[in-house]
Amino acid sequence: MPMGADIFLDKGTLLEKGGAEDVGFRGTNQSGMRDHNERLVLSLVRQHGSLAKSDIARITGLSAQTVSVIMRGLEADGLLLRGTPVRGRIGQPSVPMSLAANGAFFLGLKIGRRSVDLTLIDFLGNVLGLQRQVYRFPTPDAVVAFVTRTLPILSELLPPNLRPRISGLGVAMPFQLWNWVQFIGAPQQEMDAWKERDIQAELVACTNGLPVYVQNDATSACGAELVFGTGDRPKDFLYFYFGYFIGGGLVLDGQLYLGRTGNAAGVGPMPVPGGSDGKMRRLLNVASMSALADAMTAVGEPSDFLWESPDAWNVSPQILSDWIDGVAEGLASAALSAAALIELEAVIIDGWMPVEVRAEIVKRTHDALHRMDLAGVSPPVIRQGSVGAEARSLGAAAIPLSQRYMIDKNAAGRAI
Repeated sequence: MPMGADIFLDKGTLLEKGGAEDVGFRGTNQSGMRDHNERLVLSLVRQHGSLAKSDIARITGLSAQTVSVIMRGLEADGLLLRGTPVRGRIGQPSVPMSLAANGAFFLGLKIGRRSVDLTLIDFLGNVLGLQRQVYRFPTPDAVVAFVTRTLPILSELLPPNLRPRISGLGVAMPFQLWNWVQFIGAPQQEMDAWKERDIQAELVACTNGLPVYVQNDATSACGAELVFGTGDRPKDFLYFYFGYFIGGGLVLDGQLYLGRTGNAAGVGPMPVPGGSDGKMRRLLNVASMSALADAMTAVGEPSDFLWESPDAWNVSPQILSDWIDGVAEGLASAALSAAALIELEAVIIDGWMPVEVRAEIVKRTHDALHRMDLAGVSPPVIRQGSVGAEARSLGAAAIPLSQRYMIDKNAAGRAI
């Protein structure tokens, strides 16, 4: 399956770090590089919320004239909005420019093991519409039919003059779905269809030729944290996302690290302590929502609601607490192993779950980590994610945004 590779800028405060040389974002005044410089300007404005041309010239090293031309062009294209002039003590007033919400729109398709979502967002990352379908297992036919049915519904949320501004479809999905049939109870023949079908090309066809990019689902969730997350962003962190299985993403030096095949930080197979017998188990067996569902089924509690809504769980307190304890021990072990290899600043935890459950997982993981032997290791801070349950869908929509409108250092592939 072809994969689009993408990169999301770190959202640190560049203005306070000494200029372009420190962060590697210098512009060029040479002709023929306008596209690069436009992406650079848009990326910086996204990071800071709004910037004047003098700020951008100082950060990038571009001439004031070059920046003026770029910003006028982006304003004319509807991508930037002119703010209220800010008058200083001397000289002309400074005019801050910010991103225009209606400048571009993006679709994000999350293909999960129990549900599929299609999301429409604007240029700022605001969700304008969401369509969801729950199923027992995913098939290419079901996914293509879902997109064919729901795309017109979402498109019609925009006035006709704005619909051409839908700039692409990002797809967040688990890789090698056919290898997980024993865990999700799906027929092998149905899942083997994913080997033969080019889902990217089929989605291009059913979206009337939109650019389509495919990425691992947990990596996409991590990308959403970088692009749309709030608060300070550490430069190096490991990211865990709870879905049917647990997945992960890795950020190094403020950049989403994809790895050779696009599956870096696939944390599910990591060996961790998993029970009283002392044997090691895969992280996905102790720290996934599927493990919670299995525990509920074992005592006769229904679990289908887990896949329908992340907002309210009706789980017996003891079963939930026991699951969180196992999750915390597994995550702490995985975090310690990762921190011993890479000097991580933080571990960020998010997922398809109520916020109070996520908060308790973060607390118990912190406690479990600090009960371990940390000699020689600087323990990372354990933090909650800021995007929440929809991180995979938002991360999917962020892929075409990144490809078209942001600096893309690591791009190794492109959409069809």
